Amino acid sequence: MSRDLRNVAIIAHVDHGKTTLVDQLFRQSGTFRENQRIEERAMDSNDLEKERGITILAKCTSVEKNGTRINIVDTPGHADFGAEVERILSMVDGVILLVDSAEGPMPQTKFVTGKALGLGLRPIVVVNKIDRSDARPQEVLDEVFDLFASLDATDEQLDFPSLWASGRDGYASEDENAREGDLEPLFKLIVDHVPAPGLDTEAPFSFLATLLDRDNFMGRVLTGRVQSGKIDVNDPIHALDGDGNIVEVGRATKLLSFDGLDRVPVEHAEAGDIIALAGLEKATVSNTIADPAVKEPIEAQPIDPPTLAMQFSVNDSPLAGREGSKVTSRMIRDRLYREAETNVAIRITESADKDSFEVAGRGELQLGVLIETMRREGFELGISRPRVLFREENGQRMEPFETVVIDVDDEHSGTVVEKMQRRKAELTEMRPSGQGKTRITFSAPSRGLIGYHGEFLSDTRGTGIMNRLFEKYDTYRGPIEGRQNGVLISMVPGEAVPYALNALEDRGELFISGGAKIYEGMIIGENAKPDDLEVNPMKSKQLTNFRSTGKDDAIRLTPPRVMTLEQAIAYIDDDEMVEVTPENIRLRKAILDPHERKRAKRAAQA
Repeated sequence: MSRDLRNVAIIAHVDHGKTTLVDQLFRQSGTFRENQRIEERAMDSNDLEKERGITILAKCTSVEKNGTRINIVDTPGHADFGAEVERILSMVDGVILLVDSAEGPMPQTKFVTGKALGLGLRPIVVVNKIDRSDARPQEVLDEVFDLFASLDATDEQLDFPSLWASGRDGYASEDENAREGDLEPLFKLIVDHVPAPGLDTEAPFSFLATLLDRDNFMGRVLTGRVQSGKIDVNDPIHALDGDGNIVEVGRATKLLSFDGLDRVPVEHAEAGDIIALAGLEKATVSNTIADPAVKEPIEAQPIDPPTLAMQFSVNDSPLAGREGSKVTSRMIRDRLYREAETNVAIRITESADKDSFEVAGRGELQLGVLIETMRREGFELGISRPRVLFREENGQRMEPFETVVIDVDDEHSGTVVEKMQRRKAELTEMRPSGQGKTRITFSAPSRGLIGYHGEFLSDTRGTGIMNRLFEKYDTYRGPIEGRQNGVLISMVPGEAVPYALNALEDRGELFISGGAKIYEGMIIGENAKPDDLEVNPMKSKQLTNFRSTGKDDAIRLTPPRVMTLEQAIAYIDDDEMVEVTPENIRLRKAILDPHERKRAKRAAQA
């Protein structure tokens, strides 16, 4: 069976066209019937992936072509979801690196490619979007070669085959000027270049769990590649941890194979097959599932540590419980532990009062996606400002650093460099990238990047592109200045009155509009000055029986600044929180009572 089987992962940066290419592979391999209605970007299966156009969860699929079964693993292109990537590469024998013909290789590409080359996988390079007006295919191919060389690729890996393609239009070719055709050259290259698994089918059964999800009917479902031997439904198995200790013993109650987008039950699987297996209750990612005779675990990829943490707490605002259906600490705890079970890059610590939980993860985007998912499920939460996780090494305080690659119009490059240096970033490279753009690379402490993205988009008029990647832990760089402006805080509960908001517009920028529900301690706007200011957004007009012309003109308010979840989390200061409900995102002070706040501030200064 291993003869006509190929396992391959597709690596690409966010938005380089990976999921669209997989769509075309489906269509041209006959996976779908002619009349079958399929969605665009079929592999992006959850709502958030569809809305944001990014791949968050790694997924497996398979296509049959000319008698060869090709298992394809779609990997996330974002380093925040990197824990998915590192494990997935242990299931495949080759990788397809997809690169945009104009943007070239990006930092996230480097992150995943580095892991793949380190495992000795041989790459196929596909230069995608070849029909772009600003395409520079030959230069991009040279950049890919330089990237491989800088990642210590072997001579065999540097001698990679390449194709020119347009995933959207469904063609790939060895001719750079081709503008039509099909993906036959890519199918052929996968079969010729990626080795068959070539694993031992006679040895006892063993399997490394690389992905985990829950199914309401089957319980825990572990996905991975069978490393040796064969397995049938109901065979006895046990799970071993990294040290070889037995985690649990059980039976393989269900075996599932991938067929297009579906998981189909099978009775039998053997070495080389990528399968999902149910029947165990405790086994988790990176455990070895094997025949009871096997005592040695399969070596698993170590996972990079979390670098950022946020406090998730029960929503205790005066408006709590009005918009969400899941508001108790028990519900929040169960949901977070369920998330940590399937997402190994997340670590959860419960506080002593049992009302809040520290959730540590890879980055703002990863935790933002978790909060957004919970919000859509009906949860109400209070979220603290993200904080960086420090380490102690030889008595020195160490903090996480990231490589930041910024593509920006030439006219904005000075502003970006100045702002990044204020945030303790070091400029490591600056070069023109053509068409009036500059590519700037920094090494920056993660602390300094919290909340910078919104400011960056304003500084570059929305044209800049920023990509970040965890680089290393290095010595602590000292304090970094935070938000420049104070906030406007409501001193009364009720509903905001347009007349009062009109008077407050001179004080700064508002976050709410007339009629919005407010409470004491809620942040309703940004002060134009550095200090916080308590205001009354419910002050109504003095009614008199005098009339005068022009006095009663309709009030026209400037539209308020409405923040997304990520912007709100990035905006708040240490003494503030984001109240997240299924319907609203509100900013508030952590301590609502003004007298208590002053007392806490004095205590902190003392």
